[in-house]
Amino acid sequence: MMKAMTPKRPAKDERERLVLLGLVELYLETGTPVGSSTLRERGFQNLSSATIRNYFAKLEKAGYLRQQHSSGGRIPTEAGYKVYVDTHLSNPQIKEKEAEPLRKKLSKSSREVASYLQQAAEWIADETKCAVFLSSPRFDQDFILDIKLVAIDSNRCLCVLITDFGMIHTEVLYIEKGLSGANLDTIAKYLQWRTTGIEKPKLSQEEEKLGNQLYKEIMLRHIVTYSNFSAEDIYKTGFSKLLEYPDFNNAASLASGLSLFENEKDLRELLQKTCAQNQLTCFLGEDLEILSTTLSGCSVLIIPYKIHQTTAGAIALLGPNRLPYRRLFGLLEVAADAISETLTNSLYKFKITFRKPKASQIELESKSPSMGLLIENKDI
Repeated sequence: MMKAMTPKRPAKDERERLVLLGLVELYLETGTPVGSSTLRERGFQNLSSATIRNYFAKLEKAGYLRQQHSSGGRIPTEAGYKVYVDTHLSNPQIKEKEAEPLRKKLSKSSREVASYLQQAAEWIADETKCAVFLSSPRFDQDFILDIKLVAIDSNRCLCVLITDFGMIHTEVLYIEKGLSGANLDTIAKYLQWRTTGIEKPKLSQEEEKLGNQLYKEIMLRHIVTYSNFSAEDIYKTGFSKLLEYPDFNNAASLASGLSLFENEKDLRELLQKTCAQNQLTCFLGEDLEILSTTLSGCSVLIIPYKIHQTTAGAIALLGPNRLPYRRLFGLLEVAADAISETLTNSLYKFKITFRKPKASQIELESKSPSMGLLIENKDI
């Protein structure tokens, strides 16, 4: 008869590591410093409080834990969070009932791919309670759907271009002689007519001359922007979500976190690094020292998504170091899978192609048949 085997105790170094992981897990859950007795009651009954305190001291000396007060419990340092993150990066923890609402929202195909991606970023921010930035390739076969003019002052107006895919482009135009409100409305209708061919407005010869001049200027600017695609389009949202975290209660820490959103060079560096690795990645602590932006007490979680099995962009979350990492890893995987499937289906269904950014790319012979017509001098 075989003897019952006694479970082998983890090696000492492994026990220290498990104590660290248990402490980080408990701190993420409660937000309060963790003492040895509290940790012992939460799954470490096989260790005495004295042994746990001994492990705490060693982990603190190694830089994984710190103590806010001499008699208080410990909290993880960025190095401690990093061990936890690296351990669970490939082991997300999310319940299906939490995943399904986000998956359902993200699984609606649409021709308005730009609007879809902006909405997707909003949905992800709502579910994760984090700030979100999402990179996107350039989609072809798009065309200008509407043009709006908004007066800034007597000599400048803001031109808003709205495309069929839901993109919004803005240009500031200078008008030497100035425009009244009535002139501006007439010119706006003229620009809409030039775009759609529907219902030419009645306008004076001078207004038509100015309208034609502005139309050419707007379209040439748009074509240059459309053709020279040297960087990914970035959708940003969820800044206000950071106000819900105690870690961002003071203006300095909040400004530090949000500074990344204003530095698109750093943003793109993180996104491109993740796309090159082609896997879920978490940047915190020393990982963020590669950036010119100084981020204090922040972590950035990024996952790539694909179109037709080709990595097309990435989804990123920004929050404090104390985050429910395993749940967020799960939500990001759900989001990336749903966006990949939805965009693949949408591009196939609506016969849309996409291209990644290339430095100094000039394609005046655009894939969109409408683009070649936009600057044609119509004497109608």
